[in-house]
Amino acid sequence: MGADDEAWRVQRDLAITKHTEAFQAKRAAEADQARRMVADFAAQATERGLRTESLRARAYDGSGTYRTSVRGWYVHPDRSLAVGIDGSYYILGVPASARAQLFGAEIRPHDPKLIIGEGARDGESIALAELLRRRLAGGDDWR
Repeated sequence: MGADDEAWRVQRDLAITKHTEAFQAKRAAEADQARRMVADFAAQATERGLRTESLRARAYDGSGTYRTSVRGWYVHPDRSLAVGIDGSYYILGVPASARAQLFGAEIRPHDPKLIIGEGARDGESIALAELLRRRLAGGDDWR
């Protein structure tokens, strides 16, 4: 291994590090923007008096749904995404569990993405802003 090889490896590692840092900074900025959108949605939904409901999480395998302790608004027609009254974003998929059947499922807030479904195999994606706009425009009878 020569000096040129070592210099090339150092340069490559530095480039990878810079690329990773830039990607993470972009991702964090997008997450901040999306969190603000979700919080604005919760404020507007509350202001408009949109009815909240106790959110239910769906088992990944489709075997059933489980109660959660979170109240909020479903924002995707298939009830897989929601916004809590606290302005947090929830993905409502959980592992199947006998415990969850008895005591309810625990869900935690997620960082929302600006594009929902981006990179999914079904090819269907929608901008978060549009999804939230449609939900607000639809009122209590949005589905």
